[in-house]
Amino acid sequence: MAQKGLSENLEKKLEENKKTPPEEGLILYNGELYPAGACKPETLSILHTFKARSDDVVLVGYAKTGTNWLGHILIELEAASGKYDEEERNRRKQQEKELKLMPYLEFGDPEKFQRMEMLPSRRIIRTHLIPHKMPKTFFEQNTKMLVLFRNPKDTAVSYFHFAKSMKLTSSEKTWDEFFSDFINGKVAYGFYLDHITEWNKYIDDKNVMFITYEELKENTTSGLKRIAEFFEFSVTEKDIQTIEEKTSFKTMKERAAETHGDIGQNFFRKGIVGDWKSIFSVDQSEEMDRKFEENVGRTRLGKMLKYEVYCKN
Repeated sequence: MAQKGLSENLEKKLEENKKTPPEEGLILYNGELYPAGACKPETLSILHTFKARSDDVVLVGYAKTGTNWLGHILIELEAASGKYDEEERNRRKQQEKELKLMPYLEFGDPEKFQRMEMLPSRRIIRTHLIPHKMPKTFFEQNTKMLVLFRNPKDTAVSYFHFAKSMKLTSSEKTWDEFFSDFINGKVAYGFYLDHITEWNKYIDDKNVMFITYEELKENTTSGLKRIAEFFEFSVTEKDIQTIEEKTSFKTMKERAAETHGDIGQNFFRKGIVGDWKSIFSVDQSEEMDRKFEENVGRTRLGKMLKYEVYCKN
């Protein structure tokens, strides 16, 4: 979905968040916490009615795992594969803007699902939802899904800074307080490790591809080629190189105001691996280590995340 129109919606939500007491920043729906500024109970109640298409391009990732970055990559890959000229790109962006579509499936008003049916294929759909909360039609239609993970320590730190900058939490809340909420699942979308546990059940599903933020950072070219092959995007080596340059952290940060409006700075902070070392205490690091080992350390997906490499001093 086009970013320029979306930024206007997000800016409105940020203004609303500023007027919302911190204790009202989350809503509980069907056992799951969601950001009150973006999600409505009436939208969540009809998520199951969403009509997926077999050729939809779906990106799934817990909050602050890198879905904003990877979403841009998918937009560029799909456009390159569709051989869109500038006129076609602009036409699609304008349509998405007019439809007033929020960037994630669970965001916005309930009528958005009807408006999404007006989008041409291939639709790029993002969500932060855990698999059993997602519309079943994705699985029934054998829609291909790219599932993104990031090491839990960097995810927590990124989430903390984003929540404060977007007024999703009190500006007075300390890192220690946020860490306690995060590791106890008292944040929007719940306990991060639960997402790993649930997605591990799909480790052998041929319609699900797993990729990590760290993998993309270390070798973006290889990651883009894997993604293109999975979604059967017809792109050239030159396309890959161009997309890698257009979606680099440096380039996206420089264009943040253009793509995301006044709130752009909130989406691009450091974009590095290992930032957790600057804020985690020894006790917090050890607590996360225990939680990871107890919950997902022995799962195939857990091992794929290379916790020992990215989360140990």
